[in-house]
Amino acid sequence: MKNELTYTKMGDYEYPNLTLQNPEQQTLGKYGRMRREYLKNHRPILYNRLILSEKLHSHLTEIEETANRRLEQMMDELAKANGVTEKMKSENPILWVQTMNSLKSQAEEAILNELIYS
Repeated sequence: MKNELTYTKMGDYEYPNLTLQNPEQQTLGKYGRMRREYLKNHRPILYNRLILSEKLHSHLTEIEETANRRLEQMMDELAKANGVTEKMKSENPILWVQTMNSLKSQAEEAILNELIYS
């Protein structure tokens, strides 16, 4: 049986009762939620197009996975480049934490510019 389009009357207008075929299955993380907010607030046409084509969640999931992989990769590279070692961690944990926080901020800034706000 073919799905019949039904309508709901509100005032003088009839609105179609639309439903998504594939509901969201996976919870979004930090970067997926940030990307969704960016699209909603700054790229509404693309956001609506992704919703209507039912590709928004897969797009956001892909962004989330890519951002997390990129963060892990960049943190390893930045730690090596800045001489952050396990020895530093055991000898001076405060300096190690400060350095790692600084490196994470640098990596996240690059990820936000490359993936989230583009």
